[in-house]
Amino acid sequence: MPAILNYLIHLLLAALLLAAFFKAYTWMTPFDEVKLIREGNQAAALSLGGALIGFSITIGSALMHTLDYQQFFAWAFGAMVIQGLAYGIATRVLNMSKDQIEANNTAFGGLLGAISLSIGVINGACIS
Repeated sequence: MPAILNYLIHLLLAALLLAAFFKAYTWMTPFDEVKLIREGNQAAALSLGGALIGFSITIGSALMHTLDYQQFFAWAFGAMVIQGLAYGIATRVLNMSKDQIEANNTAFGGLLGAISLSIGVINGACIS
């Protein structure tokens, strides 16, 4: 396969996976991040931004450590599931994420974002 075609396939798959993650993440949270962010809610931006960056770290690792786009997709999709599970567990343990994010508690939003980043780094390292 020509290198440019290989690049384009990987780039398209990465973009689709990131969009799917965004959709799944915003669906599973009990608040509307996009609406809150449009209203200037920094806590929602920190939480969602951390989740997107955390998952992107995993996508980057999967791109570097897999041989073809099928393996890349499989690893990245599995990592997406892990990232979602980590969010679910963290918010259950913290037990008040909806109220804290809607109240624009930036410390709480930063904590959720940091948890997502941490999981993304660990997730990415496990793919090597």
